[in-house]
Amino acid sequence: MNIGQAAARSGVPAKTIRYYEEIGLIAPAERSDGGYRVYGDRDVGVLRFLKRARGLGFSVEECRGLLALYRDAHRASADVQALARRRVADIEHKIAELQAMRGTLTDLIARCHGDERPECAILDDLAGQAARAEESAEPAEAGEV
Repeated sequence: MNIGQAAARSGVPAKTIRYYEEIGLIAPAERSDGGYRVYGDRDVGVLRFLKRARGLGFSVEECRGLLALYRDAHRASADVQALARRRVADIEHKIAELQAMRGTLTDLIARCHGDERPECAILDDLAGQAARAEESAEPAEAGEV
């Protein structure tokens, strides 16, 4: 099958398939006499595997490791589980960050009048954060510790 057919069967866009080949995540497809990429059912299976792994948030490098484990008949399932546990920890960290962002924004929204006046607690907070960041980035004066 050609790249368009492999893309349709796997759910992975043709551009992504080319990218995966370029970075060595998947082996380059064989070529027809006319120079077109030719894919088989095994290739489609690998592409589906990658689509699912990427959908679960695994990075390209983590997918590389998962593929290596998938292809290794002597793998230890503990190695696969360790990768999945690290992914869950990353997700939990991201959730905590997002919850903190939501809390901050919810508080700022409550403090903003939201009317015709120009005063806005949201903009004041953003400006204050920016000013504090600039102050902390300034180099210390000579003699200051």
